[in-house]
Amino acid sequence: MLQFDALWALILLPLPLLAWWLLPPYRERTQALRLPFFEEAAEAAGAEPRPGAVVMASHWVQKLLAPVCWLLIVAAAARPVWVDPPIERVEPARDLMLAIDLSQSMEATDFTNAKGQRVDRLTAVKEVVHEFIERRKTDRIGLVVFGASAFPQAPLTLDHESVELLLDELRIGMAGPQTAIGDAIGVAARMVENSKAQEKVLILLTDGNDTASRVPPERAAEAAKVRGLIIHTIGIGNPNATGEDKVDLGALQKLSTATGGRSFRGENRAGLEEIYATLDRITPEKAKREVHRPKRELFHVPLGAVGSLLVAYHLLAGLLAAMRALTPGARRERAEEKAGARGARVEA
Repeated sequence: MLQFDALWALILLPLPLLAWWLLPPYRERTQALRLPFFEEAAEAAGAEPRPGAVVMASHWVQKLLAPVCWLLIVAAAARPVWVDPPIERVEPARDLMLAIDLSQSMEATDFTNAKGQRVDRLTAVKEVVHEFIERRKTDRIGLVVFGASAFPQAPLTLDHESVELLLDELRIGMAGPQTAIGDAIGVAARMVENSKAQEKVLILLTDGNDTASRVPPERAAEAAKVRGLIIHTIGIGNPNATGEDKVDLGALQKLSTATGGRSFRGENRAGLEEIYATLDRITPEKAKREVHRPKRELFHVPLGAVGSLLVAYHLLAGLLAAMRALTPGARRERAEEKAGARGARVEA
């Protein structure tokens, strides 16, 4: 699309007309040859002497070329630019952390996969989380794993394929047999500490209660809230079990409530799918979209056209003058002038 960045320059278009209308004609005095017999020469020529001026003749090409050139010059001054189609850049507005429990209790085979086969809890969680990640196209996603200790498995990134590859590498017990929920929250809070995202969310999934954290979960939740991190918790263990296998749904509820999040319980794969679908609804994709329209300057085009027209005009005028000088009539006139000059010298 063509547009002019300095459209105000178009007010210069009528300037030549105003100059022609308001300014006096251009005059230039030059020296002339004084003839003592001027009146006799004029009478012999049948002309009546009167004051006047020599006005240079112009033809239709000049009258057409002058306004065209002025129009092109004003168009160049108006800074014409060609605006390319808009380029949209999407920037993530949310950082999404996933914290997954890898304690020994995740070995329990009380879940089914998409084919209905009995699998351990971690395998079922991986399948559901894969589908969840694929739907979060504009969020930066990070991955934290925890057992007896917690550590980051994947940094916050838009490279979701890498996050899914690292998710596939998770193994039960690789972080220790116990459960450190507080440490997992602390690691996630540190990972988003310098984030400038509008919203920061942690989805923490566990099937046990906290037995190994160096930082109590309540204190870790307070630190997360200070950093603007909202925690949603998912408990998939048995609340009636004892020891490491018991999931403390009440404690998970307190962690979520303290940061403005929600707490869920997933008893099977279908329940997990429903929970993550709910999380999709309450944390919809959020992104900042910036539109950039590249511009290409075109002022050189009308300026180049002016130069080309003027060069072409002068070349053509010179060529026509040369052709007229070489015509038979012009050569005969020059010959007659030379013959007359020789005759005058002989008479003298």
